[in-house]
Amino acid sequence: VQLQASGGGLVQFGGSLRLSCAASGTMFGRNAMGWYRQAPGKQREFVAEVAISGDTNYADSVKGRFTISGDKRQSTVLQMNSLKPEDTAVYYCNLRDPRGIDYWGVGTLVTVSS
Repeated sequence: VQLQASGGGLVQFGGSLRLSCAASGTMFGRNAMGWYRQAPGKQREFVAEVAISGDTNYADSVKGRFTISGDKRQSTVLQMNSLKPEDTAVYYCNLRDPRGIDYWGVGTLVTVSS
């Protein structure tokens, strides 16, 4: 499975960005797809996901500002609004297949200036 992410960049405080991720390759059944991020000097953390059930889950820090959507669990879009400097990080697309195996895309940098 390969994941191709796009959409990072530089934005001012309060601005918006849209991250997209598409999966390709051999997949088995329905997948969960989501996003994680890693800020400088910090561990990678969960941001949002579309679960295999179709439910969406968010980290508390992004609830109400970020919206995740998915299409048949082979692509996902993360709409990020009201961005804050603390959202600055490298964002990674994640796919978890029904066997529980994680796949990761190459990170895309999001920088929010104050």
